[in-house]
Amino acid sequence: MATSKGQRIGIWVIAGMMFLGTVGGFVAMMVGRLVMKLKIKPRLRKLRMSTLRLLDERKKKVEAQAAELSQKYYGKFSEFSSRVGAFEAGDVKELGKEDLVEGDGAEVKDDTKLAVYYIGWNAKGEIFDQSIADGKLKAPLNMDGPANTAVIQGWKEGLIGMKIGGVRELTIPADKAYGDQAQGDKIPANSPLKFVVMAIEKPADIPEPEMPEVMKRYYRSRGFNV
Repeated sequence: MATSKGQRIGIWVIAGMMFLGTVGGFVAMMVGRLVMKLKIKPRLRKLRMSTLRLLDERKKKVEAQAAELSQKYYGKFSEFSSRVGAFEAGDVKELGKEDLVEGDGAEVKDDTKLAVYYIGWNAKGEIFDQSIADGKLKAPLNMDGPANTAVIQGWKEGLIGMKIGGVRELTIPADKAYGDQAQGDKIPANSPLKFVVMAIEKPADIPEPEMPEVMKRYYRSRGFNV
């Protein structure tokens, strides 16, 4: 049945309203998102600045703690720098442990929480890493037990049995060090190593500030893994 001119006009009006309603809804949604972005970005900036301030405060606390520990232990540990020297690599067949100072604290076990200062050198007598720098001690290596810390096997076994406050020299064969994996120029593949280590009580943890959840969601939405 043919529609009258009035009916056709009515149909077009309804269709136009439906179209405008759909477009309007889309526009409203986009405008809403834009408004939310405009609102959230200043908030994110404030949260980011607040988090950066907290991180800076933590850094200062960590540095102050390291300085206090250095003042306490530098004189006792730095004298063992004289132990560094060349040794015959071919003679190192098994793990060697020599207590230079016997501590008076708890005996180190697999799960003992402790912190360690160290000096490490290769068979040529070259130091490849150490806790001493610029006439002071860097922050010690904190350990939640030798068995639970990512260190070489020679450390996991070699620290066991020493006492907190003690100093021990470790002679570590290559298979309990880095094996056939070179670690830079000073630790070629299949290198035995020596360390002097000092065990101290683990200092109080200084926790890192937690990132606010709204910031986590924002960064996750942009593909960051936080």
